Amino acid sequence: MKMDGVVEDRGGGMRVVSLLASGTEIVCALGLGETLVGRSHECDNPAWVTRLPALSEPAFDVTVSSREIDREVTRRIQAAEPLYRLDSEQIWALKPDLVITQAHCEVCAVTPGDVERSGCATPAAQVMALTAGTLDGIFEGMLRVSQALDVECDGRALVAAEQARLQRVRERCKGKRAPSVVLLEWTDPIFAMGNWGPELVEAANGDLLIGHKGEHSRAISWETVREADPEVLVIAPCGFDLDRALSERGTLETLEGWSSLRAVRSGNVAYADGNRFFNRSGMTVTQTAEILAEMLHGEVFGERTEGVHWRWCA
Repeated sequence: MKMDGVVEDRGGGMRVVSLLASGTEIVCALGLGETLVGRSHECDNPAWVTRLPALSEPAFDVTVSSREIDREVTRRIQAAEPLYRLDSEQIWALKPDLVITQAHCEVCAVTPGDVERSGCATPAAQVMALTAGTLDGIFEGMLRVSQALDVECDGRALVAAEQARLQRVRERCKGKRAPSVVLLEWTDPIFAMGNWGPELVEAANGDLLIGHKGEHSRAISWETVREADPEVLVIAPCGFDLDRALSERGTLETLEGWSSLRAVRSGNVAYADGNRFFNRSGMTVTQTAEILAEMLHGEVFGERTEGVHWRWCA
């Protein structure tokens, strides 16, 4: 941006390493993607960021079954073993001024503790840990990133735009009958989605039967889902894209009483890209509300997302 013949250096020439997919999205949404010098292995939006060096990777094989992943995560947490490996040598070489991590969940992304244990926080770097258990927490994270990059006005404008987008979802769905909904964040064991998920269902005028705003996603019994017997069942496993989510069908379809669920009988079981939308606390969260509005009420915002980001599959 030019002001009085001078080119404004937005971002102050900072060098940013984002070890959090939502952090990368926020930096780019602020128009400061050029400050990024490194990313996590999960950072994939916008697509061009995959050209940046990936500075993290899972510390174990994540191609195994959901049950095996859960067991290994539990074992590593109990043994105080890392879930992620960081390329500390490359991070030091990149000389970042700001390192973005998250502190909300020690499982789903790199935490400040991971950075400290790896020894990769350079003396000059600020390590920012975003916390996002609610929509307000997500919006606060956008502001914090904008403040760290010295573009707070842009951050406030970004938050206002996302809040207005959510309000449009509420207005389009208001007055429609609210179908009962259960959102699953993991399939083996069964986890009900918490955090900001209930707020997105509310925005799309759905009646969420399991899960509460701001609470961590939690393991529940399959019997709990059967007793709830929702009209719509959404399956969006944490960290799984649509294809990987669809691969969980076999696990669920063998559960006792699966075929008798109301959602199954009516063909209202939706598998979705949890990694990009339902589990990520960044710039896709408002689109997730739009996706839910499409699922629950057939409301389409822009292009249809059915078959692209989610699919009916009872």
